[in-house]
Amino acid sequence: MLNKDIRKDFPILDQEVNGYPLVYLDSAATSQKPRQVIEALADYYQNDNANVHRGVHTLGNRATEGYEGARETVRKFLNASSTEEIVFTRGTTTALNLVAQSYGRANIGEGDEILITYMEHHSNIIPWQQLAKATGAVLKYIDLEEDGTLSLEKVSDAMTDRTKIVSMMYVSNVLGTMNPIKEITEIAHAHNAVMVVDAAQAAPHLRLDVQDLDCDFLAFSGHKLCGPTGIGALYGKKALLNEMEPVEFGGEMIDFVGLYDSTWKELPWKFEGGTPIIAGAIGMAAAIDYIESVGLDNIEKHEHELVAYAMEQMKTVEGLEIYGPRDSSKRAGIVTFNLDGVHPHDLATVLDMNGVAVRAGHHCCQPLMKWLDVSATARASFYLYNTKEDVDRLVEGLRMAKEYFQ
Repeated sequence: MLNKDIRKDFPILDQEVNGYPLVYLDSAATSQKPRQVIEALADYYQNDNANVHRGVHTLGNRATEGYEGARETVRKFLNASSTEEIVFTRGTTTALNLVAQSYGRANIGEGDEILITYMEHHSNIIPWQQLAKATGAVLKYIDLEEDGTLSLEKVSDAMTDRTKIVSMMYVSNVLGTMNPIKEITEIAHAHNAVMVVDAAQAAPHLRLDVQDLDCDFLAFSGHKLCGPTGIGALYGKKALLNEMEPVEFGGEMIDFVGLYDSTWKELPWKFEGGTPIIAGAIGMAAAIDYIESVGLDNIEKHEHELVAYAMEQMKTVEGLEIYGPRDSSKRAGIVTFNLDGVHPHDLATVLDMNGVAVRAGHHCCQPLMKWLDVSATARASFYLYNTKEDVDRLVEGLRMAKEYFQ
């Protein structure tokens, strides 16, 4: 397990909620921020606040250095071959929409197939729904195994010569399932399809190497890996990004503007119209530096130990059903569950009364809820600052909820 002193880096955790010490188990929705990130944001606003790229004054140069330095930090974080392959976005949702609207509109036609899974987040469903409607393409779903995992055989069977795009999450935000992205990418490329990876839940917890994965696009959000909200990144292979047209137009992304026509800047700036999210990028870089200092391998190991302990303890609560892989080693730090006879929202409310924060609802995965044959679930998600004592508080709260509603 990671050193409990890590918790001291997160000032928000040092508080009481409803008279109890806070236990935050909602990091899959958004993670908490360490002092190092908060200080990096404050330092930018207090000392370097200026617009980037355009100016020649000192503050502008310092802001540009910070912003473009953040791009290099992301490049190293993903092991991309060039900073030209790193586009800053508002987050995973914006990045996936960019791929669908730019690459998709230019390369997908009537009868072509877009392949996703039942476990996808809405942000990796709706852009492809809209693309299919606009182009006459066919949106297809890969079925899941009984435990919420993907079999490579079903993935292969679902692909045809008409498959043009395969898009899926690396880690499920509901089931905790860790998908075999590298092997799926190989299958997609064998059918001449591009592979798009939603890494929103993977980037905070797993070491990513886009060159090893060989995926064509990969998106993630800063706020899930200890960074600020409103910032994320899209990785795309340079050859593909070069062919793509921008989907947002204005200042910053232009080269020359005439009265009736314009040309665009080179990569990656042609996709970053308007004043960029400067502070967000700098804050996200500070967050990456922080989790790298802890060690992603250490974080992953810590979460596996926590989720194994959580599943073991939660199974002692009568009437509790846990969804997703039964083998804790095959899931990330997420446990989604229902307690018999108690609505997830009521369950989450009782837990909150005891200072334990969990998420309840459909988790932006309504097709998956239908596949699970439930309307909603409760979810506890763990991160580097959580402990076994947090799990004990969760289980204690579940027992109290059971007694209260009985």
